[in-house]
Amino acid sequence: MIEKGNELNMIYETLVRVSNAIVSVINVDITIVDKSLNRIAGTGRYVDNIGEKLNENCLFAYALEKGESFIIENPRYHEACTSCENRCNCKEWAQVCCPIKVDDKIEGIIGLIAFNKEQKNIIKNNKDNLLEFLNRMADLISSKVKENRKKEEIILMAEELEILLNSMDTGVVSTDDRGKIKRYNSIAKEMFNIDENDFIDVIIQDIPIVHMKKRKCQIHNKEFQYINNGKKYRAFYNVKPIVIEGEVTGYIFTFNKMKEILKVFNDLSTTHMVTTFDDIIGNSIEIEKVKEYARNISKGNSTVLIQGESGTGKELFARSIHYLSDRRDKPFIAINCTAIPENLIESELFGYEEGAFTGAKKGGKLGKFELAHKGTIFLDEIGDMPLNLQTKLLRVLQENVIERVGGSSIIPVDVRVITASNKILEEKVQDKEFREDLFYRLNVIPINLPPLRERIDDIEILSNDFLQKFNYKLNRNIKKIDKSVINLFKGYNWPGNVRELENVVEYAVNMCASDTIELTNLPRKLKESTTYTNKLENNNIIPLKDLEKAEINKALIKFGRDSDGIKQAANELGISRATMYRKIKTYGI
Repeated sequence: MIEKGNELNMIYETLVRVSNAIVSVINVDITIVDKSLNRIAGTGRYVDNIGEKLNENCLFAYALEKGESFIIENPRYHEACTSCENRCNCKEWAQVCCPIKVDDKIEGIIGLIAFNKEQKNIIKNNKDNLLEFLNRMADLISSKVKENRKKEEIILMAEELEILLNSMDTGVVSTDDRGKIKRYNSIAKEMFNIDENDFIDVIIQDIPIVHMKKRKCQIHNKEFQYINNGKKYRAFYNVKPIVIEGEVTGYIFTFNKMKEILKVFNDLSTTHMVTTFDDIIGNSIEIEKVKEYARNISKGNSTVLIQGESGTGKELFARSIHYLSDRRDKPFIAINCTAIPENLIESELFGYEEGAFTGAKKGGKLGKFELAHKGTIFLDEIGDMPLNLQTKLLRVLQENVIERVGGSSIIPVDVRVITASNKILEEKVQDKEFREDLFYRLNVIPINLPPLRERIDDIEILSNDFLQKFNYKLNRNIKKIDKSVINLFKGYNWPGNVRELENVVEYAVNMCASDTIELTNLPRKLKESTTYTNKLENNNIIPLKDLEKAEINKALIKFGRDSDGIKQAANELGISRATMYRKIKTYGI
């Protein structure tokens, strides 16, 4: 059998033609072997031996090792024949060997063999011409091998390119300069149902091919709609002209499905921001009730309104609801309605078309509602949304569609809306600052987050969690927070809630020079936070109720708010424990 994959095998027809050409010029037999000593081609006596493997001690093995052209006039007695097993029975009168070299590597040998005196004389009398002729034939074979290599490389490159294009998530279409489709990948075929007889305007209507050719212009991220199997889809396309010697000879169009763009955005923006209810620190009765309630409503699609003071964790709850819902693998898009100028918030929420206003990006821009498609959008500080946008938001909630700024088409969206406010929206409704109908649309599932002063039992666990966080962040090794500091924390009003507590602990970690956070490490505002202390410094007359509140607060700071601490504080103040609990509730301490 001929060795599979040998390069000389790949040009068998050429070897046959060369062999016949040599025989027609020189009346001797020809044989061609490859570098593995397989007989690839032959004439005369060798025709029936094509495919056989020669002995490793034969003359051709010697020729492969020598790597040069030579003539043997005395077979059986030449040094190349000393190891040949067929030496005694050899019927050859003369032989010529010429190596076939490809890029300085020997790929085979051309052999001329004389089997009688007449043939030997032909070889003997034409040595120089014969060697030059054979060398040229060897060069011809070498060129054919190189040509075949290049052809194989081109075929391989074409196959690799086809595999590459078909493995992309992008549709690719090439056209001539008139827009006639020449080639396309499998994604483009799937998206548009096209063939090579179509023109590009079958996909993109009113594409200005003539104008593009004249200006040699490119198009980037242009949105368009197309129809496939009776359904409308949205996508973006890019166009790049093929310019050869200054002339446009064709175009490359690339297409991206809208859903693929949104998927990439989702992967980039939310992969590392998964939040669950376990990430919300605290085990007080107050916070556990809210977490359990939020867990129960997470699976639905109804709108949620989270109300609570600044710093109570409204966005944490919104994220936790999203990641416990069936939309967890889709986008979670958060936007703070107060962080964006009023004249820009509409375009941020709903997007805009190209040319909608001065400074609008070419190709337009997707809005947050489109980016949140199939997922959740979180609108923080919803109470500060301008009234004109409230009307537009109400339409989104009622009809599940949006309309871009400067656009005329309706875009369907499937989004769960979670809103939050640190203001009491009912009061804003009464003051005509918030639409009543929108309020009821948002307030389908209300969640009210308790302030930190109503979560006294969580203060210590939160403080220690923040201590570990800032030990790591600031490369510190503070062991604990002193009990007096925890007691002070429990007696403080915390207008900034959990966020303020976090900031105070970070400050204390920076100020602490030992392994324990002490009262001296706290911000001055916190250390001087009691009503009693402040009013004494001003020499004001203190109402009895303020004095009582201040002393109760001082006692709680000293003894703590657990049952033993409250008992000791009541004894120190000379009141019963029941009275102590009642006054704590009355004064909101």
